[in-house]
Amino acid sequence: MLSYSVFPNESSTKWVTFIHGAGGSSSIWFRQIKAFKKEFNVLLVDLRGHGNSKIRSKDNNKQEYTFAFITNDIVEVLQHLEIQKSHFIGISLGTILIRDLAERHPELVETMVLGGAVLKLNVRSKLLMGFGNIFKSVIPYIFLYKLFAFIIMPKKNHKESRLLFVKEAKKLYQKEFLKWYSLTAQLNPLLRFFRLNETNIPTLYIMGEQDHLFLPSIKKVISGHLNAQLHVIKNCGHVVNVEQPIEFNEQVISFLKFQEK
Repeated sequence: MLSYSVFPNESSTKWVTFIHGAGGSSSIWFRQIKAFKKEFNVLLVDLRGHGNSKIRSKDNNKQEYTFAFITNDIVEVLQHLEIQKSHFIGISLGTILIRDLAERHPELVETMVLGGAVLKLNVRSKLLMGFGNIFKSVIPYIFLYKLFAFIIMPKKNHKESRLLFVKEAKKLYQKEFLKWYSLTAQLNPLLRFFRLNETNIPTLYIMGEQDHLFLPSIKKVISGHLNAQLHVIKNCGHVVNVEQPIEFNEQVISFLKFQEK
């Protein structure tokens, strides 16, 4: 089972589950815990091979990764904790996992908050994925990760987020990185399905105005979705919860409490 942390709130029956991105860990939510545990029961998970979720079983090492397989890891934790329904908050790749969870297990998802969301790969991101695919087996993964982090988060005010993700990515192993990277081959058809098929689950996209790879497609898609809204944070890049935590926390908590009403 995945490693997880729980911050209970005896005054609330509502849960919020945080899902980090590729190469990160639950530690990226350190600026959210204090604010959210005042209102909700909070669950943080470390995805397979990330943070404290180390892979020990030889069978798991042979397992091919799919989005369904990774999503099932999250469901296993929810079932173990007997959480029947939760709000879900994700960043970057975590938003794709939450969206996939909403398709496979909509009964578990009360609302979705998708920060630094990915709904479409533009030409630059496709070239980046292609470059990584060519060199992933010959270049140490941390060099590729540093390159990706710089391209996605290039500005001076993105530096903290960039360094945080690189620091957490160093805890991965080369084989684990390659298994996660194999998921990129499944991205285009999955994202196309998400763009064309809106869920009935209330959704908040929260993006940085400097998220140059992913914000334009979010703006376009959101215009045709009825159950989703978009909040753009000024002077902010891809990792909105780290760069602008006060505005992120206020906007997300306000959204969640409004939906509960």
